[in-house]
Amino acid sequence: MAESTVALLDPLLERYLSELRIEGGLAANTLESYRRDLFRWQRYLRQQQLSIGDSVPPHTIRSFLASLKQEALTASSIARLLSAMRGWYRFLVRENLVEIYPLRDMATVRRPIRLPKTLTHQEVTALLELPARDRAEDQRDRVMLELLYAAGLRVSELVGLSLSQIDVNLGCVRVVGKGAKERVVPIGQTAGRMLVDYLEHVRPVLLKGRSSRVLFISRRGRGLTRQAFWKLLLQRARRAGISKPISPHMLRHSFATHLLEGGADLRVVQSMLGHADIATTQIYTHVEGSRLRQIHRRYFPRQLDRGRTRAKNRSSGHS
Repeated sequence: MAESTVALLDPLLERYLSELRIEGGLAANTLESYRRDLFRWQRYLRQQQLSIGDSVPPHTIRSFLASLKQEALTASSIARLLSAMRGWYRFLVRENLVEIYPLRDMATVRRPIRLPKTLTHQEVTALLELPARDRAEDQRDRVMLELLYAAGLRVSELVGLSLSQIDVNLGCVRVVGKGAKERVVPIGQTAGRMLVDYLEHVRPVLLKGRSSRVLFISRRGRGLTRQAFWKLLLQRARRAGISKPISPHMLRHSFATHLLEGGADLRVVQSMLGHADIATTQIYTHVEGSRLRQIHRRYFPRQLDRGRTRAKNRSSGHS
């Protein structure tokens, strides 16, 4: 958008966003998405000579949604924008600023199911067991990847870890996730042993006598950025022979998918991932089901029989 959303947002909107940040504990990225979406709605209302704090007729909302489709916005973007509008008008009703909730009969836009991309067990093993070179950074990177997968962390959670969040004796990590919500996740014996070795032999080399509360540090004694971790992941993936596109979040997706494949309870996986809604975690059951269907198509005897029949017909000249 050419115009500044910060400069043009209605003061009432700023109050609402501030409430979401302080009382709702929403993450900065989520708040920024709400800001952009509500700015778009505010701009449309101004074109209709309406204020964003006014009661609006349902046909105005429907015409707005129609305009979004003409702009070729995706279904997921429209669904997110509609969600932002619902929250906004619930706020106005609660504050007695409007009498009627205008989205009461508005159908929810169905978001398309996008299956998360994951790594296979073999790819994870190749990545995590890639031999570490002599450099302290390479040994640190191997520990970071092991912990990222072992605890299903977000990359921001990983690079933001402090020493006080790790308990190697109990074998767990205390994570501060989205919305400043805390969760405790087990890390497993392998990651635990690697962390002990890192703390005793690798981290002191990187610190060079300095002090830092950050767990994973650079040669300068500072924490790594998300971008720096992404870069080192790409380099290690190439060294491990993984050619497909890879991202830090794929290890989190793989963590959840592999747990469910192994028989883990969905509620337990939800807790370890820090999902507020179990519906978010259920996407991984779609991934598991998709793989099962692929295996079924490949190995089920009736599938094999049909394949042999088609091959036999082709060889004998039958259509």
